[in-house]
Amino acid sequence: MGVNERKEREKTELRELILEAATHVFVHEGYEKTSIRSIAERIEYSAGTIYNYFKDKNEILFAIHEQAFEKFLAVLSSVSDVENPLERIRQMGYLYLKFVFENQELYDLMFIDYAPMDCIKENAASWECGMQNHILLRNSVAECLEKGLIRPMDIDLATFMIWSQMHGMASLVIRDRLSMFEKDAIKPMLNAVIEQMLALYKI
Repeated sequence: MGVNERKEREKTELRELILEAATHVFVHEGYEKTSIRSIAERIEYSAGTIYNYFKDKNEILFAIHEQAFEKFLAVLSSVSDVENPLERIRQMGYLYLKFVFENQELYDLMFIDYAPMDCIKENAASWECGMQNHILLRNSVAECLEKGLIRPMDIDLATFMIWSQMHGMASLVIRDRLSMFEKDAIKPMLNAVIEQMLALYKI
């Protein structure tokens, strides 16, 4: 590996380290209380080093948000080749919950914490990955309607209903609101909710 290649790799690794540290600080201290210095302290670098990569914490938050939705899209897209669209939605539901359990801090910033919304408004022209996740689900719902696999209904309403059900369960997980249940029973229960939800839509 040449000198330039090594430098680029090190630069990429440090950028990822900054984003990882910032995600943790944003979630645990809150966006308003987070400073560039607090992020720098977590990775034991100077604040000046972080400014070499990002102009401010708003830009850091946007980068985290965009990266998270790209990761989420890659996970949900992994079942795009499932021929039956209703089964595809079922598998997407399982993957949705799997992503939530494995990436709780990211999901918090993506869908629960309000701070990213102002950031997105400033960068709306360049932010498409979030909408792509919605389109992925909407296309599968549309296919279900076309093939008569679910009851006739407004496509956008159906898409929103499915997403809001998934997000509701995810939010309960993220905010630790399911502690009244046995830990080992939570995932099977949530998966069963997906089955019941789809059963209500089927003809």
